[in-house]
Parts: sequence; structure tokens; C-alpha cells
Amino acid sequence: MELWDAYYRDGSSANRYLVRGEPIADGLYHLVSEILVQHIDGTFLLVQRDFNKPIHPGKYELSAGGSVLKGETALEGAKRELFEETGIKCEKLTVEFTDISDKNHSIFNMYYCVTDCDKDSVRLQEGETIAYEWISREELIKRIKKEPQKFCTIDEIRRCTAFKNSGI
Repeated sequence: MELWDAYYRDGSSANRYLVRGEPIADGLYHLVSEILVQHIDGTFLLVQRDFNKPIHPGKYELSAGGSVLKGETALEGAKRELFEETGIKCEKLTVEFTDISDKNHSIFNMYYCVTDCDKDSVRLQEGETIAYEWISREELIKRIKKEPQKFCTIDEIRRCTAFKNSGI
């Protein structure tokens, strides 16, 4: 059973917890941390979601991340998710912005990571991701325009392309 801390829309603690998979009451939210990963050579990490994922199976996404667990801060959750999903350790994550989804009862904390990791050292997490590639900004834009159905939702693309530091 995965537990999350509950928050109000303004980010203040609701002093209760939520259980993954159970309905979330109106007015309550959980934290989600997403991390845009850019290599020092300018390319971005693009991952393909596992086909068994209940949300966006087989789609490509330009971030690592997921729900922040009970007792974690958004930053701690970001570091954990990044390492679990990619094997990349990044101590210096820059918080870029927060986005709220009333539909998903989520407060998204968007982080930006610049890494000098060996590009072949990315480790995929079983059940989460099945493929990865490092992609240039130009190629990413071309592919999203050509085959938008292969990528996660427009909201997720919008969140990932809103990073001011990345140049997307």
C-alpha cells in the first residue's frame, strides 16, 4: 500500500494521508515530482513508459518522476524517483515551477537536472519504463509535431516545455 501526504490546493498540509488507488476527496491533493533531465551536451532524456502502466501505456515522456511518498518532501521524492527510474543521482535539482491539476488532485513540482552521467548508464525500472534515448531539442520538437499520439498528454508536454533553463 502506497501512502501520500494530503495537501490543500495552496500547498499547506491537510494533516492526513491518502492511499494510492483510493478516491481523493475534493479539495485535497497529493504531491508529484517530475524531473526534466538534460545532459551537459544539451540533449534531453526521453523515456518510454511500460505498456502495462495504467496511465499512458507505451507513451514517451520527457521526464522522470512520480508521486511523493508519505513523509517525503517534494525534493526528496524527486531525487528518489529520478534514481529509481533512471539510475541517475542528481544532488542539485533546480525547482522550476509548480502546476496544479484539479482533475488529478495533484500538485506537480517540476525540477530540472543537468547531468554529466555516462549516457549509456541509464538504468530502466522494471514495470515503469522500457526504453530511453537522449534527444536534441530540435528532434524532440519534430517528433512531437509528427506523432503527438506517441507522447504523453499535452498538459505533460506543456509542463516539460515550460522549463526556462532548458531551452526547450
